[in-house]
Amino acid sequence: MSEQAQQNVWWRPVADFLGIELQRVSHVERWVSGLGGVVGIAAVFVASHFVPDTPAGYIVVASMGASAVLLFAVPHGPLSQPWPLVGGHLISAVVGVTVALHVDNPFVAGPLAVGLAILAMHYARCIHPPGGATSLSAVLLGPSIHSVGYAYVLAPVLVNVAAILLAALAYNAFFPWRRYPAMLARLRHKALRRARPEPEVAAIPHESFVYALSEIDSMLDVSEADLLRIYELATEHKARQEGLDPNALQLGHYYSNGRYGDDWSVRQIVDWDESKPLAERQIIYKVVAGKGRRGQGVATGQEFARWARHEVYRDDENWRRVN
Repeated sequence: MSEQAQQNVWWRPVADFLGIELQRVSHVERWVSGLGGVVGIAAVFVASHFVPDTPAGYIVVASMGASAVLLFAVPHGPLSQPWPLVGGHLISAVVGVTVALHVDNPFVAGPLAVGLAILAMHYARCIHPPGGATSLSAVLLGPSIHSVGYAYVLAPVLVNVAAILLAALAYNAFFPWRRYPAMLARLRHKALRRARPEPEVAAIPHESFVYALSEIDSMLDVSEADLLRIYELATEHKARQEGLDPNALQLGHYYSNGRYGDDWSVRQIVDWDESKPLAERQIIYKVVAGKGRRGQGVATGQEFARWARHEVYRDDENWRRVN
């Protein structure tokens, strides 16, 4: 066993127990997230200048910092979407002010405010973790909240929420792989699917996802659309790795790589060297549809089979998969 493998034997259980994220994210995405946090909080500070000079004005900025992590590091997550952001903060602010005005003991008011805020966000379907900090902040203001009252909900909370939301909408729009709100990512995904001749993987019905999530019975910070996308990508990756059997290739037939949108392509085998086994033959093909159309190329049977996802045929104006 290699030294790296030996390290993984003990490290993986420790990482699982501690909840260390093992998902690989590019350095570009990490820097984009960090810079987004700068932009978002800068917008909050600018907006704070329009808030009356009260102690609440700068405490709310702290909860906005937590929101910035979600909006700019996890923009596609369900907890980061506009309604959880706006509803989570405003509802929690109302709960926090209400508790602070009616419960004098901070040791009771603090836990009660956070607990009721979580409950309210659950029922309003706007779970947003920083909302707990917003409700707790109202309690921690002490006597100051009595003079501010429910105005705390509008200024500074609503002002700060509006500022960071607008910053997230504008900033994330600059990066093609990011879509905020997540609905834009789903629309883009649907457009890519329409651009492809036919679905390449078996669709999982919406009802099946609803059932599976209900069985887990816990809040997951991943959307149904993202789960479907993960499933499709994993299935496609597995299929591309497996490829076709080189011995199944036939002269004159058409084959598709089964990719999305602009990457989709169909090739026809126009000639090959019959003196060798199919896997070793030099295959001459031409691209008849999709990316590289009208082009030609040469590949071994093994290379062509690894590229091809399945055989297709032309049906009027559409390409259909051969069953």
